[in-house]
Amino acid sequence: MRTILVVSRASDWPHDIPGVDIVLARDYLTNSSWTTERHVRVYNLCRSYRYQGEGYYVSLLAAARRHRPFPALMAVLNMKMRSAVRLLDSDLDALIERSLADIRSDEFVLSIYFRRNLAKRHDRLAARLFDEFPAPLLRATFRRTDRWHLASIKPIALRDVPDSHVEFMHAAARTHIERPRYGGRAKRTTVYDLAILHDPNEELSPSNPKALARFRDAAEDVGFAVEMIGRDDFSRLAEFDALLIRETTAVNHHTFRFAQKAESEGLVVIDDPQSILRCTNKVFQSEMFSVNKIPAPRTWLTHDLDPEEIERRIGYPCVLKVPDSAFSQGVLLCDGPDELAKHAALLEESDMVLVQEFLPSGFDWRIGVFDGKPLYACRYYMARGHWQIIKKTDTGRFRYGRSDTLPLEDAPPAVVSTAVRAAAAIGDGLYGVDLKDIDGRVVVIEVNDNPSIEAGCEDAVLEGELYRTILRGMFERVDGNRRGVSS
Repeated sequence: MRTILVVSRASDWPHDIPGVDIVLARDYLTNSSWTTERHVRVYNLCRSYRYQGEGYYVSLLAAARRHRPFPALMAVLNMKMRSAVRLLDSDLDALIERSLADIRSDEFVLSIYFRRNLAKRHDRLAARLFDEFPAPLLRATFRRTDRWHLASIKPIALRDVPDSHVEFMHAAARTHIERPRYGGRAKRTTVYDLAILHDPNEELSPSNPKALARFRDAAEDVGFAVEMIGRDDFSRLAEFDALLIRETTAVNHHTFRFAQKAESEGLVVIDDPQSILRCTNKVFQSEMFSVNKIPAPRTWLTHDLDPEEIERRIGYPCVLKVPDSAFSQGVLLCDGPDELAKHAALLEESDMVLVQEFLPSGFDWRIGVFDGKPLYACRYYMARGHWQIIKKTDTGRFRYGRSDTLPLEDAPPAVVSTAVRAAAAIGDGLYGVDLKDIDGRVVVIEVNDNPSIEAGCEDAVLEGELYRTILRGMFERVDGNRRGVSS
């Protein structure tokens, strides 16, 4: 991808950065050749970002040309919203207090150059502000009353950088622009850029390291340049064409913010925000199954664990579920009315609880579905001596039942077809549909976004083709978007 640095005057940026072209704003705005050029990262360092000014139009036209402007116009506009600044002030309260603890005056101005500040003790605060309001050059003003408050944050132009800061600013810019790509240089044949979001320290990660490597290899095979990113790379999403999330998702979690941001920037996202929202809430799924006539266990949504009503509607034993439970956590088996009092704490976590028919089985089916088509079929067996596939031990560790993977044609046709119907009610992303087949009665337990795909398990039949199918589908979506072809 070509990188250009757009400035108002040639003298504004006298320093050389290998591989980066310095372009005058007037040329970028008026030269028609830029309209047809593709795969351009635009660092907008114009002297002003005011409405309908030169810098404003550079970022505006860069987005229209499907280049990657930095800053994006929305980032500049968001900084002008008092509500956004107040929300960030609240979120960063503790960090602001720690960073500014030694400041004696009642006002402090923090300069942020490409995510960094001259004083190392403010680096973390500078990075967080940059991640929320990504722009090359920022100035944040803090005022102290009962505590330190973020009063304002705004982008600044090159001419606003003090002479004593210029050398540091140039070094920070070079580091930011030249940052090394994970795993070395991408293949020259790559066309689009893919980010894979993951957390190497996550205990219940949806993909083990070998599977992540296979995702990466498959992506490069189909034409992506790949970079593994983490939660600190939020501000960089506009650099990519697609985002693959391989970290456990939740609505009140950074993975959801990544999905929202990526979608708003026009990236192809797996998992997309709507799929995360729908899959992580069992209340939605219960209603969705009912509306779409998808077979599911008998379910009752309640705000009151009334033992007689549960007996009448569902019967005992029954399963109690917090709406946003995951990995079998927040899911409890209740053998009878006497046990309900022990589970009252569930109502402290959520205003509503799902009470569901208990259907004991030796294993659950998991059908992987992508883009509306079945992908793989697994049997997940219950953990030894437990009624679920995952058991949390007294030491806090997790114990799993065994699993096996079958060719799709060896799975019961009703299981596969029902899984495809259930996934279609959620969207066209990547899903893992959990089902039970009890004496020919097929029911959907839940549809999971961000399903587990681990080397040696889900890929046991298709091997590398499993990963290539997913990445090929993402590539085709990106290519269709770039060519203006509806998917």
